[in-house]
Amino acid sequence: MAPFHDSLRCELLHDKSKVRVTMVQMPAVNTPQFTWVLSKLPKHPQPVPPIFEPEVAAEAVVYAADHPKRREYWVGGPTAATLIANKFAPGILDRYLALTGYKSQQVDRFDPHVAQNLWEPADGEDGYDYGAHGVFDNRATTRSYQLWASQHHGLLGMVGAGAALAAGVVAARGRKQ
Repeated sequence: MAPFHDSLRCELLHDKSKVRVTMVQMPAVNTPQFTWVLSKLPKHPQPVPPIFEPEVAAEAVVYAADHPKRREYWVGGPTAATLIANKFAPGILDRYLALTGYKSQQVDRFDPHVAQNLWEPADGEDGYDYGAHGVFDNRATTRSYQLWASQHHGLLGMVGAGAALAAGVVAARGRKQ
């Protein structure tokens, strides 16, 4: 959880405000920024795989806006794994990312940057719109099972409680025999 978000949330709660804020923790998203980013990397930049389509991120933001009582939503299994690892073993995660992070942010082909948006918008005077998708559609996933689970945590909790109850009944019957 980002410190700014924590502070804002605490202040709103203290003031008994009806304003709610929810953080959406995002995975790597296939956006056009990797096509036009000004990069000093030796190869073409890419989001760290696994890559998710922008619609997955958009669905999460819309859901969070419609359900603002949750503190945060995690999008994608890798996001959940990273956040959990960072909470319990941040030093190990840092070392892992130091070993793998640099290479995983590059793709083996070099693609010259057609447009750069560091000093001015990449969209030209001709009105060309780069859209929401980047060049990694063939490698990006269109769904997040983890987001689904986050959106249906009540149902999953009931199913888990039912399974635990059933296991307890079976275990109790086994002891009686």
